[in-house]
Amino acid sequence: MTIAELVARARARLLAGGVPADEAPGDAEVLARHVLEWDLTRYAVERGVPAPPGFTERYDALIARRLTREPVSQIAGHREFWGLDFEVTRDVLTPRPETELVVQAALDHWPAGAHQGAGAPPVVVDIGTGSGCIAITLATERPEAQFVASDISMAALTVARRNAVRHGVSQRIAFRCTDCIPPENDVEMIVSNPPYIPSGDRESLPPEVRDYEPHLALFGGEDGLEFYRRLFNGGPGDVNEGGWVIVEVGYDQAARVKAAANPRFWAFERAYQDLQGFDRVLVFEARRPRDGNFSNPGSWRER
Repeated sequence: MTIAELVARARARLLAGGVPADEAPGDAEVLARHVLEWDLTRYAVERGVPAPPGFTERYDALIARRLTREPVSQIAGHREFWGLDFEVTRDVLTPRPETELVVQAALDHWPAGAHQGAGAPPVVVDIGTGSGCIAITLATERPEAQFVASDISMAALTVARRNAVRHGVSQRIAFRCTDCIPPENDVEMIVSNPPYIPSGDRESLPPEVRDYEPHLALFGGEDGLEFYRRLFNGGPGDVNEGGWVIVEVGYDQAARVKAAANPRFWAFERAYQDLQGFDRVLVFEARRPRDGNFSNPGSWRER
């Protein structure tokens, strides 16, 4: 049988086994290319050739794993994000297309070369870095900046460090194991894709998410807003006046997250929409109150 015929057979098996129809075709192809170690261009040109020796057995084993609803990213061990390849394990969230909006927003609010010159380089803090996809991508795009990537999971930070080495930016990223905002000077921007799924929604999640992705990175308390309340309740702390905080939110959470931001310290600037038209990334500017008090009462790190 040709590779294309085996992929078609696998696609039918995935559909019959309950894999969603919008995922099964792509999953079958991605796993075939993983076994073959082919890029997309070679696969498109040569998929009509007979399968090489050993392909069928290895491919069928991966399809069997997918039928248990194990995510393709974990089976293959990697996922593309912003054109870069990231290692993925069960210790980190799989990078998703909507999270690229966080990167886009950060680049829009930090024009290339805007902070070159004398003095210490400005700092970007990525809270809940997971695989490191946000911090690492921004580090490749903004070589003049320094980064701090924090996560409560040491296992996740281990993956993030490997990804930083892979992309040649590990010397400009400091990794911190904490659930607080790491104390840094001259913070120009905070970025985050935090846990925002309400804990009560656990059973309604797809098995790929519920059973295989880390719950620490998924669930944000009873209503999913715990992270945002902690971040926005007080003042900006170490964020420079005029600096930015850029966060991903759930598809129906934008209005409530904006309401959680203390207007004394945070000015909502704009929202970025996903392909379905939902506000998925929010941008806030750090502001100085008229009385000049720029402290962070009840700050994250004091809780």
